Amino acid sequence: MSVEEQLIEYAKQGKLLTHKCIDCGYLHLSTAYYCLKCGSKGFEDVLLEGIGVIATYTIITVAPAGFEKYTPYAFVVLQLDDTHLRISGFMAGIASPADLPVGTRAKITGFDDRGIIIEKQ
Repeated sequence: MSVEEQLIEYAKQGKLLTHKCIDCGYLHLSTAYYCLKCGSKGFEDVLLEGIGVIATYTIITVAPAGFEKYTPYAFVVLQLDDTHLRISGFMAGIASPADLPVGTRAKITGFDDRGIIIEKQ
């Protein structure tokens, strides 16, 4: 199974596949050939709970072709708990900033044709 396929399967379980440097512990979202922090080439896969807070978002009311049925929605950036990592995804039913204050607790709940699905916790 490819790394992309693994990422999708874990997202469906509400988890996030990351790659941890075995020398310094720095976490990477994508496969890397060397650690961005220390330059090491050794990594281990680490699963994180896909839980955190909304760092920022954009509300989409006029969707691109193929996504019209989902409007309104937000393209969100989730700051994962206890890490420096941020992951982006889709959150349904967000029509105005009042629907989603920055700092709202949220979690990864799945993956579909929109990508990673994030919902309020």
